[in-house]
Amino acid sequence: MSKKVVTFGEIMLRLTPPDYKRIVQAESFEAIYGGGEANVAVTLANFGVDAYYVTKLPKNPVGQAALNALRRYGVRTDYIVWGGERLGIYFCENGASQRPSLVIYDRAHSAIAEASPGDFDWDSIFKGAAWFHITGITPALSPTLAEISLQAVQAAQDRGVKVSCDLNYRAKLWSRERAGQVMSRILQHVDVCIANEEDAEAVFGIRSGSDISAGRINVEGFRQVAQQLIDRFGLQLVGSHLRISRSASDNGWLVVLYDGREFVQSTQYDIHIVDRVGGGDAFAGALIYALLNKMSLQEAAEFGAAASCLKQTIPGDFNHVSLAEVEALAKGERSGRVKR
Repeated sequence: MSKKVVTFGEIMLRLTPPDYKRIVQAESFEAIYGGGEANVAVTLANFGVDAYYVTKLPKNPVGQAALNALRRYGVRTDYIVWGGERLGIYFCENGASQRPSLVIYDRAHSAIAEASPGDFDWDSIFKGAAWFHITGITPALSPTLAEISLQAVQAAQDRGVKVSCDLNYRAKLWSRERAGQVMSRILQHVDVCIANEEDAEAVFGIRSGSDISAGRINVEGFRQVAQQLIDRFGLQLVGSHLRISRSASDNGWLVVLYDGREFVQSTQYDIHIVDRVGGGDAFAGALIYALLNKMSLQEAAEFGAAASCLKQTIPGDFNHVSLAEVEALAKGERSGRVKR
């Protein structure tokens, strides 16, 4: 039987100008649905996992379209609640070459941001669950949602459910000080933390020695970052995807994992990017799958790196790849030759 995995957060309507246009020149937008934890749920469902997504949606056609997008890819929506006035929106302008991508949020007063603690029955939600995943985006949406997020990780931990959290710091949503306060409480109930070098520094002031703006990363420095997180919060595992930004179109990409004893590094991929949004979520979903299936730390790193590499070749937030495709890339099939 497939293990039950629960994710909790906000799914949004993403509006993207076609053909790498800028927002100011766009006369139409492509409508896509996605969000950090929703993207993880889709990845897991594609791998055959019994993935449930929990959120609050407005009872209107836009909310229904978001629900349909999840169901289309096999995500279970049993615990989604209805209410509120609107679905959050974000505009995503895809970058190219030396022009970076741009994200503009229009998500204030969304249905999930105005949710109340009584909206979610964690006893029912976590019944039979093996894993719970959340990100630092969700508690950033409102003070009440920060408390709901804390209640959720506490409820999962109390029921013996493994908990993972991707820090995913968003400067446009909250301050570093507020993020540090809230995430320090949440991580006390987390087993697996995903934190790239930017997020660890922004939220907890932990530096890796990387120079992100210059496209230089310090792989070994991440071990020290991970060790500090483990020491501070009692984590079982810390993982990160490390992005070498040569330009908006071409990145190096690898994964590192550390459990306090063993430090592993994946194969490095050179990616010509189609859409970078959701790359980290694809890694998170693949890592959860790997850990649930008892892969070794090195195998988990390779599997996570391959999944997130493939995502960045696909338009949209969701990672539309199969388990077999990820396994093939992780085993070294990297030529990109036509499959006939």
